[in-house]
Amino acid sequence: HNGVQVTTAEIITIGTEILLGGIQDTNTAWLARQFRQLGIDLYRVTTVGDNTLRIADTIRESLSRADVVFTTGGLGPTIDDPTRNAVAISLNSEIVFHPELWKQINDRFLRRGIVPSENNRKQACLPASAVAIENPVGTAPAFYVFENSKMIICLPGVPAEMETIFTKSVIPLLQQKFTLEKIIKSKILHTSGIGESVLDNLISDLELLENPTVGLSAHPASVDIRITAKNSNEQTVDQMIELIEREVRQRLPDAIFGSDETSLQQVITSLAEA
Repeated sequence: HNGVQVTTAEIITIGTEILLGGIQDTNTAWLARQFRQLGIDLYRVTTVGDNTLRIADTIRESLSRADVVFTTGGLGPTIDDPTRNAVAISLNSEIVFHPELWKQINDRFLRRGIVPSENNRKQACLPASAVAIENPVGTAPAFYVFENSKMIICLPGVPAEMETIFTKSVIPLLQQKFTLEKIIKSKILHTSGIGESVLDNLISDLELLENPTVGLSAHPASVDIRITAKNSNEQTVDQMIELIEREVRQRLPDAIFGSDETSLQQVITSLAEA
């Protein structure tokens, strides 16, 4: 790997409900796909019930093998949500109250017109060395601990929360703490007035590419083409995307109405104003 440190990861999913077959764990598959793109090797996935000592054992074991250990679940406001205690036990550290985190949680509740309870105050208690990761879409706090060049990252079990936090905060964090192999960028081209299957036929050869990858996702009034490239050099990534984009635009001269943040609504509005 030409001197690049390869990062190894393990995932621990927490929840007796998963072990009982009551709910399906979709988080692992989603995280695994993200790791693949980031050049992180996933070696083990473990599911543990809501038992603090068992989770602590599993964390300790995973930390002995992997660079980064992810946990999902077990972070809610109730006393029996075991993850924070398990992390503290596995690191031999105390649980302490983080006032700045309590302020964040407080503000979020008050914005929704809810008065937080003592129970919610518990969510501001984390292992001593932990750093909170903001959860913009829920109240369960995510957090990480970075010790002895190893990292444990604890994410909520609710998929929408977990995915948002991972995308917004965890990727930059991993890139900062580890030499990840790749820079990854995506560009989305929006098309309209052309069906998904027609589009598929026109660019099917491009969809077979490994890097950059080209994929389609259909929405009610439009179809998106996502071009994703990865390389250790950012300039190369931009060039790779540009090359494919040019090809796509040549094949679909009339169908593309915008890229990335542009929505069909914006285009129509600006045409109407023109």
